[in-house]
Amino acid sequence: MTTSSETDGLDHPALREIVDKVRGLSLENRVTLLKGLIPSVADGMSPLQFEAFARELRTKGERFYDAKEHPGQGRATRNVKGERELEGRDG
Repeated sequence: MTTSSETDGLDHPALREIVDKVRGLSLENRVTLLKGLIPSVADGMSPLQFEAFARELRTKGERFYDAKEHPGQGRATRNVKGERELEGRDG
């Protein structure tokens, strides 16, 4: 999980434990869980904020596939900008 000033107040160990447990579920169950979380996430956001969040998710997926295509090469060799670059925290 990426850390930034926006996530400083989060309970990273507890979130990591949840993520690790969810990884043990089947793909079908992980997708269902993700879909089940969407209404409560959307309810706490404006439509514009939710659209931005959906774009973040898409970028996260694109970044994952880009990293898989360049194993062991690090961020510098990737084609898809990551959160650090998009937020101006790189370098």
